[in-house]
Amino acid sequence: MALIAMAADKGAPGVTTAATALAAVWPRPVLLAECDPAGGDIAYRLPAADGGVLNPGKGLLTLAATARRGLEQAQIHQHTQKIVGGLDVLAGLTHGEQAAGLTWLWGPLGRSLAAIPNADVIADCGRLGSHPQLDDLLAEAEKVVLLTRATLDHVAHLRERLSITKAHGVVVIADPRSYRSSIDDVRRIVGASVGFVHGLAHDPKGAELLRGQWGGRLDRSLLIRTARDLAGRLVSDP
Repeated sequence: MALIAMAADKGAPGVTTAATALAAVWPRPVLLAECDPAGGDIAYRLPAADGGVLNPGKGLLTLAATARRGLEQAQIHQHTQKIVGGLDVLAGLTHGEQAAGLTWLWGPLGRSLAAIPNADVIADCGRLGSHPQLDDLLAEAEKVVLLTRATLDHVAHLRERLSITKAHGVVVIADPRSYRSSIDDVRRIVGASVGFVHGLAHDPKGAELLRGQWGGRLDRSLLIRTARDLAGRLVSDP
């Protein structure tokens, strides 16, 4: 189905939280894939389906070890794990040094993720720039979505990134007190260079709830409510 890559420039503001929230409310079958070459922490921040902890040693690194002679999409689910709520996740590298020997991986990984037949894939790609080989994965994505805050320095970095990275949309991590105006400000600056500018609430309490049992309180959080709006936009946008 579709590979949707989420990333940011300076500071990577909330990419993992945004990708997780989006996957949690996605209206179709979905896989959350941690594809940040700098290393990730999904295995440490999200509880396993049985209430225990995820295995940080199972995921992208074990997939790469079995795929030296070729990577097929059918191999991916052998290295995924389920978290509370039933979401399938492909845990990423545990630290950036592991990426040094995996420069070959990102293009084949992107092609395989994009070819999964019965699920969309939301890829958390972290911060762009430090690992140019990640461009090979981004090239396989149906949509590349860049995250930003509405501050001057973040938007300035975003404009520079948009000049060298083909992005389909921008998501503003916006303070609920100035939610609409923050999105509108970013849209005025960069809107002409991307297909859409949308928002996601900066909601630390909702982000904390996302790390535990998904339930009514989380369902009513600003994070999840705005994630549903964003999911609907991404699914319906051609």
